[in-house]
Amino acid sequence: MSSSGLFPSKSRPPSSKPRNIVEEEEGLLSGLHQGSKSKPESDVPNAWSRGKIVGTAAFFIALLVSGAFFRTLLHGPLARSSHSLWYDGGDLLSNGTHDFRRTVLIVSIDGLRADYLDRGLTPHLLNISKNGLRAKSMRPIFPTLTFPNHWALMTGLYAESHGIVANNFWDPVTQKEFWYNDINSAWDPSWWFGEPMWETAGKAGLITANLMWPGPPKTTSGATSTYFVPWKDKVPLDNKLDQILDWIDLPLEFRPQLIMAYEPSLDQAGHQKGPKSALVNKTLSEVDAFARNLQTSLASRNLTSIVDIIFVSDHGMTDTSDPELVYMDDILGADGLAQIEHEDGWPSMGLRFRESANATHLVGTLKAAAGANPEKFDVYTHETMPQRYHFWRSERIAPVYIVPKIGYVLTTKADGTTGMSKGSHGYDNEETSMQAMFIAHGPFSTDVKALHQTGNKGWHSTSGGAYIMDRFQNVEVYSLVMKLLGIEDYATPTNGTLGFWDKYLSI
Repeated sequence: MSSSGLFPSKSRPPSSKPRNIVEEEEGLLSGLHQGSKSKPESDVPNAWSRGKIVGTAAFFIALLVSGAFFRTLLHGPLARSSHSLWYDGGDLLSNGTHDFRRTVLIVSIDGLRADYLDRGLTPHLLNISKNGLRAKSMRPIFPTLTFPNHWALMTGLYAESHGIVANNFWDPVTQKEFWYNDINSAWDPSWWFGEPMWETAGKAGLITANLMWPGPPKTTSGATSTYFVPWKDKVPLDNKLDQILDWIDLPLEFRPQLIMAYEPSLDQAGHQKGPKSALVNKTLSEVDAFARNLQTSLASRNLTSIVDIIFVSDHGMTDTSDPELVYMDDILGADGLAQIEHEDGWPSMGLRFRESANATHLVGTLKAAAGANPEKFDVYTHETMPQRYHFWRSERIAPVYIVPKIGYVLTTKADGTTGMSKGSHGYDNEETSMQAMFIAHGPFSTDVKALHQTGNKGWHSTSGGAYIMDRFQNVEVYSLVMKLLGIEDYATPTNGTLGFWDKYLSI
């Protein structure tokens, strides 16, 4: 089954900016790359309408007048919840009047840098984390770009394993190029390796719903989510909230247990005006209001002990409004530049030289320049790539990668600063400005707090009552969702740490 959120009937015109600096500025799949002439699909059936959900209005009104749910929202109980932390996926739970199954809602706020939460502009997200839990930060995979990291969150795999090694890249095996903003490319399942959590949940017999999560609507096995809302730019947050609640309000036999939702506005604001801008702050407040409305809506339905909400982001954002430019012309010369056949992975440069090129000489020249300017950029081959990147075991990864340091941008004399955004990501995944966020609330976090009070180690409480988890890598999220849904037996192997969540949650 499908839902609303159709692509526009007419696609945006392709960007006129150089392809290596147009990454994400206008939103995912908001237009087609310059080589494409195809238009997005627009034949998806309409969504379930909230008007079709009958018999629930009186229930919601009755719940709204009860202060118990809001006391739970405001003061997060420290007693164990009435349901088991690790749930048997087939069990029915009651919110007082209706049967539910344990449900997980994972929401990605693109570009929400972890330390944005310290700006004083997200009181509701912080309140949710205080009543639930929060990680100091969540480390994205390298490269710190949208498509690689959203697929890492879905599959628990590094880029070298799941195949999406950048937002645009060349595959020497198929002799094709992946373009994140071309539907013919981005929706081709052959690009996407691994098993997303919605496919695993489907194998376990669960109903799933996908609200614009970056990735394909179908995998190579033919698996799809039960409900699917394709990408559409500039969809108001209230509309997305309505769609999520529409799914939650469905009758039991049609209601999804796994809901995935995606919001790009904060990332777009960061690219447009930079991470320190008034626009980012305004958008951050809007995202925070969305989180409040979502949590309040669940509390009004008495679902805080049934639905786990996980708020994540894919990466952070750094200021590139006035970077120092590193000209490749000055390093390789005009003749060397002419030997580049394919270039991947902005803001890094993944280079493939022509067969006729003296690649050994060119790589040596690049390494010498990096050695003379260690504060500006690094140059790696598959053999010298840092192991912590997990970024060399794939033919899709270019044989030579130039990775700029924060404050620097790779370019050419011809490109200069043309079309350059005021905020960017894609840098080293250990950088503070690249770190993502993780906040959770629901029966999972309630039980974690109870375990903490019994002497469990690994979680840290603050004077304000928040429970803070040490930073962890985003490939661990897949296994958490499998545990929360009670379907670990169906889970596929990942790059996550075996038993990662058990060590924190065992009594």
